[in-house]
Amino acid sequence: MPILFGVVLLDLIGFGIVIPILPFLSPELGASKMDIALIIAAYAVGTGLCGGFWGRLSDRLGRKPVIMICLAGAALAYVMLGLATELWMVYAARAFAGVMAGNFGVASAMMADITRPESRARGMGMIGAAWGLGIMLGPLLGGLLSGDDGDFTLPCIVAGGMSALAILAAAVFLPESVSSERRAANRADHRAGPRTSTWQLLRDTGNRLLVLQFLLHNSVTAAFTYLVPLWTGDLLDWGAREVGILFGIQGAIMVVLQGGLLGRLVRALGEWPLLRLQISIFLAGVAIAAWATAMPAMVAAVFIAMSGGTLCMPLLNTIVSHRIPPALRGRMLGTTSAAASWGRVCGPLLAGVNLAWFGYAGAFLGCFVILLCYLAWALWDGPWRDAAAHG
Repeated sequence: MPILFGVVLLDLIGFGIVIPILPFLSPELGASKMDIALIIAAYAVGTGLCGGFWGRLSDRLGRKPVIMICLAGAALAYVMLGLATELWMVYAARAFAGVMAGNFGVASAMMADITRPESRARGMGMIGAAWGLGIMLGPLLGGLLSGDDGDFTLPCIVAGGMSALAILAAAVFLPESVSSERRAANRADHRAGPRTSTWQLLRDTGNRLLVLQFLLHNSVTAAFTYLVPLWTGDLLDWGAREVGILFGIQGAIMVVLQGGLLGRLVRALGEWPLLRLQISIFLAGVAIAAWATAMPAMVAAVFIAMSGGTLCMPLLNTIVSHRIPPALRGRMLGTTSAAASWGRVCGPLLAGVNLAWFGYAGAFLGCFVILLCYLAWALWDGPWRDAAAHG
């Protein structure tokens, strides 16, 4: 678990470095606010198209080689972004990065492989904590490296270097979690042809609505992350440095919640009550953002919303891992990763349209409506499905 945590952390620091600089790099090359949303969507489209492929491939080849392949692609994509001199090059770099972004689903499958059911929420929390640390350290590092002059080449090259370090760490220290016998059996099943389509798999296991929540959750998270730099830049005149510090502080909060408190909270409240509570907190933060115009309320809205949303993904991943047999774990978590990526496509696009038509209040209220649907599912359908699954 600590080795996997370290490898994922190195990768996500590189990912986090580009978060605060992308909204400021792209306008230098002629991008509009809608272009920024489309650039974010280009990354997510690549992930949505290929996330399931990486998960299935990890069932057959093993988790470790797939993680290393994806890390190599990420390193190349960051270098491409740092060397971009035309807007289309930014689009190409981020789309390629999305195609190679299979690590989160594969790492989640590996964590499910190496943890017992009773400790799985804690393991998924460690993956989430790595995400939180990446979101904390990466944007902070990206904002500092960009400097006052807005030099974005150096942060991108450093991000590529972090992915290269992660490849080295995975090659030397990370063990394989899928046995050779299981990989051989999965390859034999693949050569014989898929027994069921992904849609049939979701239908037969009663997980179609569960997978939909990955899309809803990430659409709001991506929309919120897209809006915050623009929102604070327009209303508070903030730049990449201030936005990086804001995300860095929030990343520290995410690490404490996911790495230190998630296991205890699950034991105290249970997975479903905790998920409903976190969605409600997420809702409250987005509602505050819709009406906030002063810095204290805006900063509070960011912290409340992102702290509420931060435990939802590890909880959803834990629920998925309990509902699917080990032989299909990579495929299923790859599917949920792809659904999450399509959410990252829809979220910024919807937020961009709402922002153009209704301003920041309308864009945040659009997120609020999606979260209401998410909460309605958590209050009814999810627990009902689990009760049915247990007879």
